[in-house]
Amino acid sequence: MKARYLNPFTDFGFKKLFGEEASKPLLIDFLNALLPLKHAITEVSFRNAEQLGAGLEERKAVYDIYCTDSSGSYFIVEMQKAKQNFFKDRTLFYTTFPIREQAEKGSWNFELKAVYCVGILDFVFEDDASNPDYVHEIKLKNQKNQVFYDKYALYFIEMPKFHKAEEELATQLEKWIYLLKHLEEFPQMPARFQDTVLEQAFEIAELAHLSEAERANYESSLKHYRDIINVIDTARLEGHAEGRLEGRAEGIEAGRQAERLTLARQMKQDGLSATRIAQYTGLTAEEIESL
Repeated sequence: MKARYLNPFTDFGFKKLFGEEASKPLLIDFLNALLPLKHAITEVSFRNAEQLGAGLEERKAVYDIYCTDSSGSYFIVEMQKAKQNFFKDRTLFYTTFPIREQAEKGSWNFELKAVYCVGILDFVFEDDASNPDYVHEIKLKNQKNQVFYDKYALYFIEMPKFHKAEEELATQLEKWIYLLKHLEEFPQMPARFQDTVLEQAFEIAELAHLSEAERANYESSLKHYRDIINVIDTARLEGHAEGRLEGRAEGIEAGRQAERLTLARQMKQDGLSATRIAQYTGLTAEEIESL
């Protein structure tokens, strides 16, 4: 049976749901459901998703969704499909750009607007696999667990940990996570989502509503997503097999490196830039160039 709704884990699908002018109410509702802000977000303005550093030698930061609200707070929202080395480092690095962007020329008292980064993860952190919590809030705190700075926070949603059924959904955030996890599988919109803001998500995501050009872009994005998943699964099996044969930590690491190289090789064949490949795999530019 062909899907009726798009896959939100594709680049096209995610930006269709959250990154267009028509979908701003969905992004606002999702952020309000996730973030415990003192004042609800009422309006957002999209910003350029590619931000350059102060010099040409600095790395480029690319976000899926980058916006500000009416109070000037910055929001980065990303869909992360695959594990990668130094993912947490990369997330912190990305958040430095909206911070530095606020610098003013001349006399300036260094007052900053809030910066929030949201990661929707299609994987589980290895060091957190036994923790059943699927939503993580990270803030800057002191040794007494008191918030030291309340204008910076990271939020991660580990999608594979969410197992609630439709009848168990109690909050708006749970409804959003359930929708994102199962959207491509729905034969029709569930009755409980009718007459809510989530109804608009189903309308936007319905494949029949896409133009011919949009459908072609989506099919290309879907193929790329499936290729990544297949390569990851294959490489993981090969890596685990090699690790078992070696029976040593060196063998396991060799298997993981083989997984990363296999994934990078496929992504390079698909035309992704070296910067994007490095983000997904953790490989260096030299390693990617040598493939």
